[in-house]
Amino acid sequence: MWHTNLRARRGVGHVEPGHEGATATLDQMRTALITGITGQDGRFLADLLHEKGYRVVGLMKGQNNPRAELIQREHPFVELVHGDLCDLTSLVTALSAIQPDEVYNLGAISFVAMSFNQAELTANVTGLGVLRMLEAIRIVGGNQNNPIRFYQASSSEMFGKVREALQNEKTPFHPRSPYGCAKVFGHDITVNYRESYDMFACSGILFNHESERRGMEFVTRKITNAVARIKLGVQHELVLGDLEPRRDWGYAGDYVKAMWLMLQQDQPDDFVVATGETYQVKEFVRLAFEAVGIDDWQRYVRQDARFMRPSEVDLLIGDASKAERELGWKREVSFPDLVRKMVDNDMEIERRAIAVAN
Repeated sequence: MWHTNLRARRGVGHVEPGHEGATATLDQMRTALITGITGQDGRFLADLLHEKGYRVVGLMKGQNNPRAELIQREHPFVELVHGDLCDLTSLVTALSAIQPDEVYNLGAISFVAMSFNQAELTANVTGLGVLRMLEAIRIVGGNQNNPIRFYQASSSEMFGKVREALQNEKTPFHPRSPYGCAKVFGHDITVNYRESYDMFACSGILFNHESERRGMEFVTRKITNAVARIKLGVQHELVLGDLEPRRDWGYAGDYVKAMWLMLQQDQPDDFVVATGETYQVKEFVRLAFEAVGIDDWQRYVRQDARFMRPSEVDLLIGDASKAERELGWKREVSFPDLVRKMVDNDMEIERRAIAVAN
């Protein structure tokens, strides 16, 4: 069934790899709907799909979303449509109007620390939002031969208190935050809809991935921005929580390629996307300071209990061998290069801010 549908989809508006510059009429273009379009993954994915000849539509809640201007300025090819992961009717309306070939569900309350303070909201958006989108796809596309392919952004936070040294697609989940719990529900309901309705529904279990587009509320961007400001003399210290946890960090621009590849396969499946390397938070800090020529980083860093999680995930390291083998995916940006990219970007931003202020 899926092989037949894939040939049909490629016959209408598919741009084969290596032919991204090919032109197509609007009727021939494949259409992708992205939730979470304003986040780092949504923006990288929008760029990737645009390069491949897609019509790209972003789902956005509210008419006056403050981040709409950013999307329109930096990604002018993206069409914006109203929709809310907490409102099934709005999702059905959006899907009916757009008639997408592919849906990438990246929208979530994704700041783990905040999920402890807003657990119910996190469950509603990050967990039940997946169910609502799947149900909207089922309603619009039908139970039989549904033409809409679905990608769910699952997370390494689902593993939490890990049971194995390397986490793969079969590793049991033991989430340690409301965010991780909500992601487990989203992952499991995706599998359920795939098995119940024969939908082409995939989950990418992505380990930590960062970039210069990461929001300031995330610890990696907090680090690189603070390092830039300290180097330029406008900030004097970096205040953090626990420096010991280990994470498997990759580059978001690499990881969105895996998302797209998952929806191009003959059969739907779930894949871990990771680097297979792990580094402590303090190693991220050290590399960030070294990128601006500061070796004695400890003198600038202070720990504060306010930034400690009620329950911490101590070690995450992923086994992406299945994605490498079946998707042909591989990461391209190393961990040191990722840190350097983020620091260089924040140095440029802060230099411009100083120039404007003066």
